[in-house]
Amino acid sequence: MKVGILGGTFDPIHYGHLRATEEVRESFGLERVILVPVNIPPHKKNFKVSPVHDRMHMVKMAIEGNEALSVSEIEVARGGISYTIDTIIEFEKEFRDVYYLVGIDAFHEIDTWHLYEELFYHANFVIMARPSKRTFKGLESFPEKVREKITKIDENTYKHVSSKLVYVMGVTQMDISSSKIREYVKKGYSIKYLVPPSVEQYIYQRRLYTD
Repeated sequence: MKVGILGGTFDPIHYGHLRATEEVRESFGLERVILVPVNIPPHKKNFKVSPVHDRMHMVKMAIEGNEALSVSEIEVARGGISYTIDTIIEFEKEFRDVYYLVGIDAFHEIDTWHLYEELFYHANFVIMARPSKRTFKGLESFPEKVREKITKIDENTYKHVSSKLVYVMGVTQMDISSSKIREYVKKGYSIKYLVPPSVEQYIYQRRLYTD
């Protein structure tokens, strides 16, 4: 099976996540995209993050009715700090082709990820960029230790020595972020049309992001 993996804090999940995922799934002919909420995010250990059961529940509600999307509790079940390399290796054992979906901003910081060099041996990458704000600079965007193992095929495709591929794909630009949604809730602003209605209702019922 050819699958995509999208990891994230999803605090909360929003339409920006969902639309980009749908576009990548369709463009690459992925049979399924698995959303993986982190247990403890490595880069946000000093930031307040909503309980994982709330974040997990919001993801499940957001993708309800879309058979091409599913959610995995693999990082929650593992416990502790969630490292992408551990998750990718586990999915690699189960699926034929694994495509890891990552936003351009996160990719620019990939050299801060745990065992980041190993990632390119275990999964193809799809870097999701905003067409009108394209900041991908070709080989320069790869960390130095990875760059020497990457060959440019064309403007949007790069090949690692492992034979895994790295793609750059422009996705619909939606100026939505989880941090903006949390800020809006805290200030009492409407978040309608930023998140699915079920997620909006859950946030208010659980009184998330109010303090």
